[in-house]
Amino acid sequence: MLQSVRTIAVVGASPNPMRPSNGVAGFLRRRGYRVFCVNPGHAGGTVAGSPCVARLADVPEPIDMVDVFRSLEHIGGVVDEALALEPLPKVIWTQLGLRDEAAASRAEARGLTVIMDRCPAIEVPRLGL
Repeated sequence: MLQSVRTIAVVGASPNPMRPSNGVAGFLRRRGYRVFCVNPGHAGGTVAGSPCVARLADVPEPIDMVDVFRSLEHIGGVVDEALALEPLPKVIWTQLGLRDEAAASRAEARGLTVIMDRCPAIEVPRLGL
């Protein structure tokens, strides 16, 4: 899946370089992915060297993958926001320790691939991409 995506929205990306979301967004950008950070408190600026917007609908191009760095109780809302996009993203990805089976079922019912409880910054090197 990581070979087929080009544009990734990192939802919940923090401008704090000590936060995992910042590190992953920067890692993905350096690996050649087009990254947009989604954080309403920092919209209009940059996070980890990538443009930051307030919500998924504000990303100015089609999104292939939504990488969620929000707490468990917010995953369903992020998935619903992604399912309102046109065109739909290909992938919903939740970070380590985060699983929301109901949200995953909604996304899979619409044809999206759902990867939960994994980190792309771990998977890219592990897979040799």
